[in-house]
Amino acid sequence: MNIGIIGCGAVGRKRAQHLAGARLTHCVDTDLARASQMASFSQGCIAGTDWRPMLGSADVDAVIIATPQDSQVEIARAAIDAGIHVLVEKPAARHVDELLGLPQLAAKRNVRVRVGFNHRYHRAFQHARRLVDSGILGPLLYLRARYGHGGRLGYASEWRAQPQRSGGGELIDQGVHLIDLARWFLGEFVEVNGFAHTYFWDMPVDDNGFMLLKTATKQVAFLHVSCTEWKNTFSWELYGRDGKLQVEGLGGSYGVERLIWYKNLPDMGPPETTIWEYPMADNSWETEMAEFMDDIRSGREAAPGLHDAIAALAVVAKIYAESAYDYRT
Repeated sequence: MNIGIIGCGAVGRKRAQHLAGARLTHCVDTDLARASQMASFSQGCIAGTDWRPMLGSADVDAVIIATPQDSQVEIARAAIDAGIHVLVEKPAARHVDELLGLPQLAAKRNVRVRVGFNHRYHRAFQHARRLVDSGILGPLLYLRARYGHGGRLGYASEWRAQPQRSGGGELIDQGVHLIDLARWFLGEFVEVNGFAHTYFWDMPVDDNGFMLLKTATKQVAFLHVSCTEWKNTFSWELYGRDGKLQVEGLGGSYGVERLIWYKNLPDMGPPETTIWEYPMADNSWETEMAEFMDDIRSGREAAPGLHDAIAALAVVAKIYAESAYDYRT
């Protein structure tokens, strides 16, 4: 499988290191030196600054789009129309309406389009999914999660703080990860409430997002994302009638990744507790890429895919509207 990467920044470089056996044939970035540096690690790889010629190349079966949000949809649409499979990084667009029509185009061109919600592929979440599917929690009740970092010097001057490029702030950046994970376990949300606000950073986008999401059966996801979290934090708790699953940490500055199962006992009281720790390197990028390769080979619909991105961005759009943020102006 021959892969082209568009966007050779931090995420693009991470993707290039985890290609699941595919061959990197093209690297494209607005900075030619950056594209050339990444291309140098793959024999015969071509570096460039314009993604359009690459889409006509015979040695590109799929592309990874790791650019800021303002160019994701244009590139994805062109690649799909050219019959090329696509992995586009989350959130896949600045606004939900930019994605409308893309699923239909992908079906017409018979290409697979995966959206890079790599958190689903962390070891703790893969294990949690298997445990939930086994029924050990009983009926699911609600979910609570927090995800945050403290930014860095100059954060308010980065492209993420430019609404015309990013489509919003922390809610669309880290928030879509929590929304996607909540949908993956609880299903579709029919009631969306929340609030996004800028508390600390001097920038025109939000630095905190608060969400209260409900399914048709009143299962609730209470989610908070922040870039005023001075100690990087990831905490995710799923409650069922018969117990609870908790994921803490994502590795690195977020702390050791671990999954905890609290099993309710017949006499109630302190639950039986089982802990799994994953101190090894994060393999979510490699696992996700292998899934993308399997999507292409088998012809199955990618999941998470465009419909998942549309659902997550619809939640974001509703909360921005409630919070009087209109990033489309």
